[in-house]
Amino acid sequence: MIDVSSVLTKIEKMKRQEILNKHTYKIWQGKDGSWKTHLPDGKGGRKLVSKRKREKLEETIIAYYKEEAENPTVKEVFDEWNDRRLELKKISPSTHLRTVQFFERHFIRDKEKMANQKIKAISAMEWQEFLEKQLARYDLTAKAFSSLKGIVRGFLKRAKKRELIHFSVDEMLEDLDVSEREFKRVIHEDYEEVYDEDETEKMVTYLKDNLDVHNMAILLMFATGMRIGEIVALKHEDVEDGYIKVRRTETRYKDATGHYVTTIKDYPKTKAGVRNIVIPDETGWIETKLKLLNPFGEYIFIQPKNGERMKAQAVRRRLQQLCTKLKIYQKSPHKVRKTYGTILMDANADDNLLLQQMGHVDRNVSERHYHRNRKSIEQKRKILEKIPDLRAIANETKEA
Repeated sequence: MIDVSSVLTKIEKMKRQEILNKHTYKIWQGKDGSWKTHLPDGKGGRKLVSKRKREKLEETIIAYYKEEAENPTVKEVFDEWNDRRLELKKISPSTHLRTVQFFERHFIRDKEKMANQKIKAISAMEWQEFLEKQLARYDLTAKAFSSLKGIVRGFLKRAKKRELIHFSVDEMLEDLDVSEREFKRVIHEDYEEVYDEDETEKMVTYLKDNLDVHNMAILLMFATGMRIGEIVALKHEDVEDGYIKVRRTETRYKDATGHYVTTIKDYPKTKAGVRNIVIPDETGWIETKLKLLNPFGEYIFIQPKNGERMKAQAVRRRLQQLCTKLKIYQKSPHKVRKTYGTILMDANADDNLLLQQMGHVDRNVSERHYHRNRKSIEQKRKILEKIPDLRAIANETKEA
């Protein structure tokens, strides 16, 4: 018959030993016969602990680490939550990295050093005051503040599941004293967001006349609206007759050593990003050119100098150089994608075609974030001059 009491005793001893093994400070016996060690003092330093018997000292050590485990810091809770999401493949390494960077800004580098505080010591009201201060201190946009709340909601809900806190996280966030007028408003002019008709013609003409591998990648962005990360991840198997399959993208994250790693993940940015992009007959020559690039290699776009896969950053640099050369306002590859989306919407492309080409799930998203005016000032002036009522006003003014 199993001696349950004996088994439980052995388990308890194993747990005690496991905790003691994590204790990194030396344990020694002093000249006075007492047993000594150090424990963290909670201020980044350490404090001396002394007991007459080793067993008593070990009990003190175990009690300290048990208390620490039951009342971790905000950073410890965040790290466990964020790392767990990565381990369970709920997020990608790049999302994990971005979340860490966001946390560092608001919880570590911020003067309040919220990251070092014990999670149980922070009340719901203190969380609200912290978030409201962050909004004012960093002059956050609505989007940035929403991201901050999302991170806080995530790790606090994890804390509640671990029974580290007991207030309602959702109610705490809903009761924030924040109004729309407090958010920083950023005005983006059309010329900053898309290539106007003249700029597009100038850029595309130059790309066609100087068609090396970098320019081919940029031209493909103008022709398809693909994300730059999707383009540099293209393989020959992705190019079919009349369309391009989008199945993967480039991603960047920090590895275990803290170094940045750029690699390919076998799925696009979003679920809707898995799509087949139609290539019109008029631009079918691009499809032919793609098949001729690195025909015996795995990836279509490679660096001419070393034969390695071309990275998105190389294409970004080339686009930046071309904008300078052609005297076009500096715009990123994503602005090329916005330009493509605007062209489709200006042409009244139906919902299915728009969403399929762009990899979106809702036309409203495209309209709200991608649709801009591509007419130059001169083009707008000419359009206005053709409106009869406005011409009449102009004529009357001249007669007067």
